[in-house]
Amino acid sequence: MELRHLRYFIAVAEELHFARAAERLHIEQSPLSRAIKDLEYDLGVQLFERTTRSTRLTWAGQVFLDEAHRVLSTLEQAITSTKAAATGYRGTLRIALSDGIAQPRLSALLAQCREEEPDVEIRLFEVPLAEQVKGLRGGLFDAGLAHATEVGEGIVVQSAWSDPLVIAVPARHPLLVHKRIPLGELIRYPLILCHPQIYEGCYRQIELILRTADAEPVVAEHAATFDLMLTLVAAGYGLSFAKESHMMVCHHPEVVARPLAGRPLMLTTYLLRLNTEPSEPLSRFVARVVAAENSNSSAGT
Repeated sequence: MELRHLRYFIAVAEELHFARAAERLHIEQSPLSRAIKDLEYDLGVQLFERTTRSTRLTWAGQVFLDEAHRVLSTLEQAITSTKAAATGYRGTLRIALSDGIAQPRLSALLAQCREEEPDVEIRLFEVPLAEQVKGLRGGLFDAGLAHATEVGEGIVVQSAWSDPLVIAVPARHPLLVHKRIPLGELIRYPLILCHPQIYEGCYRQIELILRTADAEPVVAEHAATFDLMLTLVAAGYGLSFAKESHMMVCHHPEVVARPLAGRPLMLTTYLLRLNTEPSEPLSRFVARVVAAENSNSSAGT
């Protein structure tokens, strides 16, 4: 079995069409079909169910697809780490980011890491929460940052920092008469919420807030990006929850930020890592995150 067989298999498994897969791989269809047959012969299993109308993965094929992705990802990481070592890096940390974590606090953390340990390369991967958890368990990531705590057994979850939540309101909206918007007033209007799969952890925290309301909110749209959310709010499609730090960095002239009435609502970022003995670079990274949280708590007090 050669690496090209894995790449060929992944292309066919994702396209579920041999002609499209061959076009994607820039090869003819006949050698692609032969390669898949050779792969099935080597494995001794059927990977695809093929008819004149369709191509489908068998259960064995679905399992092999996950493993093929993992093998190629591990190989790519090995190549990258080797090249990094050749340029002077003495270690690598693979940090997964979910729920739109990139923000000023993360920038400050990364700047501190670069200043204190310039010989440790930090590689960032933006992935959905489910993929982050799977990657942590499979050894593809050393740690991750997300807005979720319910990630299953075997993963340590530590609070990293918290950000105030505000409401993104279109300019000239009637709710702007309130300096702090009551939740009961907020849910009278359509909401633009973050996408429940792409921002799973963030969505869970906001959902808990909405459950405290007396009425069922009307969700006008789920936005896959922060920019799209701002665009929809500015266009009058609805109101939205947003991190105060994001609103400060990505200011929109037609969107106004207002806090909710009552106690300040916070969106917490968590550090996730496998419940095993961490490497020395990871231990120091965790220590910086903990120090940032302690500093954040002291500032809030």
